[in-house]
Parts: sequence; C-alpha cells; structure tokens
Amino acid sequence: MTDENIRIIKRGAARHPEKARNPEMPSPPKPDWIRVKVPVSPQYHATHELIRRHKLVTVCEEAACPNIGECWQQKHATVMILGDTCTRACAFCNVATGKPNALDPHEPENLANATKELGLNHMVITSVDRDDLEDGGAQHFAECILRLRHVSPATTIEVLTPDFKGKEGALEIVVAAKPDVFNHNIETVPGLYPRIRPGARYYISLRLLQRAKELDATLFTKSGLMVGLGESREEVFQVMDDLRSARVDFLTIGQYLQPTPRHAPIDRYVPPTEFKEYEEMAYAKGFLMVSSSPLTRSSHHAGEDFAKLRAARAKRGSTA
Repeated sequence: MTDENIRIIKRGAARHPEKARNPEMPSPPKPDWIRVKVPVSPQYHATHELIRRHKLVTVCEEAACPNIGECWQQKHATVMILGDTCTRACAFCNVATGKPNALDPHEPENLANATKELGLNHMVITSVDRDDLEDGGAQHFAECILRLRHVSPATTIEVLTPDFKGKEGALEIVVAAKPDVFNHNIETVPGLYPRIRPGARYYISLRLLQRAKELDATLFTKSGLMVGLGESREEVFQVMDDLRSARVDFLTIGQYLQPTPRHAPIDRYVPPTEFKEYEEMAYAKGFLMVSSSPLTRSSHHAGEDFAKLRAARAKRGSTA
C-alpha cells in the first residue's frame, strides 16, 4: 500500500469522527427524487406468495430495498442464499447479524424451481457473509448455479458474492460453475472502510474482482458503489480507476439510504445531476456499462442491463 493510499484511508476515517462515535445522529430529510411508492399491485403480492412457498430469502426484503415494489411487480427478485443471518455487521446493511443456522440442502432446488415458475430470463443470486464456513459458502453458490442451469437452462445467472474472507480456492469454485456475471460490491471508498465496512478490506475486494477476470476472461464482472456517506468526488473517481485496473465491466452507483437510526447516518443526498456526471466519467474511463442514479441498486434492472452489457462487449469486440 502506498503512502497516498494510507493518507486517503486516514482522511476518510477522520472526516466525520462525530458521526463515527454517534451512529444515531439523524439523517437529512428525503428529497422528492428519492421517494418511492408503497407496493400494492397484485403482481407484487403474487411474487411475495411464490417466494414464501419456495421458502426463499430475498435481499429485496432483508436489505429493505426501495425498488422492491417495482421489481416484484415485474416478477424480478434477488434471492439471498446461505441463510438470513450474516457473520459481519457492516454499518450500512440491514441484514441480521449473529450466529447463522446450518445450510439448507434444499435451497438450490427451491431456487431453481422458483426461477422456472417465475419465468425469469435472468436470475441474481446473492448471500450473507458466512465467515463460519470453511469455503465461505462458495460450494453452495456453485450448487445453486448448477441446479439452476439444469432446471432452467435458458436463464442467465448473475452472482453477487461476499469476499469469502480471501479463503483459498473459494472464488475458483464459484467461477468454475460458470455464472454469466460475477458481481462483488466494493460498496464505498477505501477511506470510509473503517467506519462503514469494518469487517472487510478494500484491496481484498478489488483483488477478488481482478482474480475473477483472470480465471475466466469471458466472464462479465460487476461492482457497486454507494454515495452519500461522506466520500469526496475525487475518491469516487479513484475507485473507478481501481475497478478499471481490475478490468471490471459494469459499475453501479446509488444513493446510500439509512435503514434504521442505528445504522450509519446519511452525510448528504446526492442530486441526480451529480449521478449523471459520475455516469459520464465512468464511461469515459472505459466501463462497458454504467448505472448511476439515486435509486440504482446492484441488481435493479439486472436482466435488461445484462442484455445491454453483452451488446456493448460485442460492439467493442473485446473482453478487456
């Protein structure tokens, strides 16, 4: 790590010391552009019933995603495997933390059957962190991918994985199962990791994305970034450069929303014009696809975006 990297990390950790000490500080009021409608459609309730029937957990619910009404109305859901309890306690995340239960051996089958019943062309599979498992849950990811391929062969598959704590061979297991998209969220700028993502390391996440592309150059790689936590524009631009150095294809940028008063407070609401500037800069830096808006989330419009991603690669004629 360079001296400049160290200075960036120290600067981020010290930027809002009063908020780091007092996570219950109120966030600013929501602007009009961040408000969403309460889900009430029949399609939403049908998706809810199907998910319950197949005993699946979704990140849509666990992470209190603001897009749940829109996505479930369109029969799109992001399934969260490996249980509903995370072994880490990130300051931005609403997923429960504690001692997880044993893995459900029927989960791959239930996921595959639900995908087929929903008629999904594209499925996103994510998970909690399972640092208690020897492989971090990598083999379970692989089993879900393989079962889904068997039951619904036309469905393209995107995985949004944890960092597996850098456990040897874990990433290789997932990549060998041949997902279409490998996604791992960088989440925030390195200077904010000590406060926002204390259980992770920025350069481990960066290396995971780089290594995935090294293992399979044809694999689409993707990462997401939250803004509004106190980062500077220059730090966001540096993350873009780091991700492009790791040959990441697709970048998502969205507004951080505080799930509860116990979570990290919002520093500011980033206006739509600034998201547009981030999008233009990211394309200028060479990303194949960029989704940047206040309500952008890693799996929002994932199926449509995957089709655009393939088209963009075909047009460019390169996996770089």
